[in-house]
Amino acid sequence: MTLRICCAWIFILLLPGLSDGGKLLVLPMAGSHWLSMQHVVEKLIARGHEVVVVVPEVTWQMETTQAYTVKTYPVSYTLEELDNAFHQYVATHLKDLPFPLNTLALYNSSVHVFRTFFVQCKDLFSSKETLQYLNQSGFDAVLTDPVFMCGATLAKYFSLPFVFFMRGFPCNLHYKAPQCPSPLSYIPRLFTFNSDHMTFFQRVENALVSLLELGYCNSLYEEAMKFSSEVLQRDISLLDLLNSASIWLLRFDFVFEYVRPVMPNMVFIGGIHCAQRKPLSKVCSFSSKLHIFQ
Repeated sequence: MTLRICCAWIFILLLPGLSDGGKLLVLPMAGSHWLSMQHVVEKLIARGHEVVVVVPEVTWQMETTQAYTVKTYPVSYTLEELDNAFHQYVATHLKDLPFPLNTLALYNSSVHVFRTFFVQCKDLFSSKETLQYLNQSGFDAVLTDPVFMCGATLAKYFSLPFVFFMRGFPCNLHYKAPQCPSPLSYIPRLFTFNSDHMTFFQRVENALVSLLELGYCNSLYEEAMKFSSEVLQRDISLLDLLNSASIWLLRFDFVFEYVRPVMPNMVFIGGIHCAQRKPLSKVCSFSSKLHIFQ
């Protein structure tokens, strides 16, 4: 059901090419992010749409099929550099540091991993052959994971509507950009590790982090925004780029989130993670039952 809803929203953007099926450009993020997006891509192909997936030559393993076109472009980094940046990022999350040291450590780690991965975007725009191929392909829309902002920049560059397929942004941007209410009294901010039942001092902490959110997100994405402004040949802010998304497909379930209103173009598709569900083995099933009764 979730997969059908997801495809239906993308289908709306492809209506201009309805008679022959639409043509979709997909700019994914490697790793686990691709696992969910791949199901949507395969479903769209089954419905008669043409899909081109653009990936760097050096990336984490991304399983692909012959059902869609895969276009690769050369990059200037090594797989070891990607691995090291991600390992450092994970190690920082495992450290038990008090506030605000935990927030600062996670921020610095996020900046490092972002700058490492954002090299992919610079390499994409440096590949004149790839840009020429994409420009001549006549796409109707772009489907992208926006964590590193490259897909949104590429869509604006070619003047195409784009769909975000994502888990969430730091700094609450996936609610701030579409202008959704996010009450500080019971919605904890990222890196505070608070619940929705906060003490007075935790609410003060939550308010302080909220005041800093857009500032440190602007700093986190500073390099991306500078590069996007150069590519688009005009000044563009972080919120300007995000506000341009036609549809937000959010890979988490509404019932597991804090209650708040959302915009009509925001669709929760958390059930997509169960697209390849399999029955538990007898060993796992027995272990789960034991855990329940402990």
